[in-house]
Amino acid sequence: MKKVLVTGAAGFIGSSQVDFLLNKGFAVVGIDNLSTGNLKNLDSARNNPNFIFVQLDLVLDSIPNEVLDGVDAVYHFSANADIRFGVQNPTRDFEQNTLCTQRLLETMRMNNVNKIVFSSTGSVYGEQQVFPTREDAPFPIQTSLYAASKVACESLIQAYSETFGMQVFIFRFVSILGPRYSHGHVIDFYRQLTTNKDFLEVLGDGNQTKSYLHVNDCLTGIETVVNNPFGRINIVNLGTNEATTVRDSIRWISERMRLNPKISYGTESQGWIGDNRKILLDTTRILKLGWSPKYTIKQAILETIDYLENQAD
Repeated sequence: MKKVLVTGAAGFIGSSQVDFLLNKGFAVVGIDNLSTGNLKNLDSARNNPNFIFVQLDLVLDSIPNEVLDGVDAVYHFSANADIRFGVQNPTRDFEQNTLCTQRLLETMRMNNVNKIVFSSTGSVYGEQQVFPTREDAPFPIQTSLYAASKVACESLIQAYSETFGMQVFIFRFVSILGPRYSHGHVIDFYRQLTTNKDFLEVLGDGNQTKSYLHVNDCLTGIETVVNNPFGRINIVNLGTNEATTVRDSIRWISERMRLNPKISYGTESQGWIGDNRKILLDTTRILKLGWSPKYTIKQAILETIDYLENQAD
């Protein structure tokens, strides 16, 4: 039985990855400091004899050697994922993303763990001019501390691969939706509308255009590439070939909640500093492996709303 380690294991994507791997017959060790993760996300996993949970902070604590004993690969989801509030705490992205990743890589090296799966972001492409955006697109000026920290992580991971022979899988995600979703525009709008069903305030003019992906499609996409690597360094966009505006999202959310709120839009083309106006990734590389998403963006948004409403019951 192969053993893997998942960081950020109590978070949205991390916990979903834990369950996915357990269902595939892996032994899984999950690490999380529970600053934003929720142990409830691991209820099912913690009843599985092939799962072990270790609470520790990768920035402050060393991973015990026995935790990494026999580990074949690390799925690294631990990160500060909220771009919007980077301005308020400029060191958070560096510490929780870049420093955390460097410490993890060094611990892997010292324990002869030579495979890492890393969750990067489509935000690394910045205010891109070419859409859909390919993996080999030139990086423009970085517009958020979050994206800059992820670029630094990618660089460190590639350097460790070149220096120490690690096999790496870097996935540049669009925004992920679905059960256990915990932050982003869908939950922001949902919370506003549950507080005041008649009014919704939107950051930006609502014409921001983004691609989204259901978490189930995200997990099968990761599995597809990990099982069919291109080489030692694998960099892959993970998203869909469609995008939607914030205005369309609001319409779908309002209809699902059976509401007709008055909407107040901002005048800016961005919702906040670092908010990319458009993200649409070229997914040709992964599509050639036979993977394709099962959910449309609308379906992913509606299922997320259903999940949030069920959680509130």
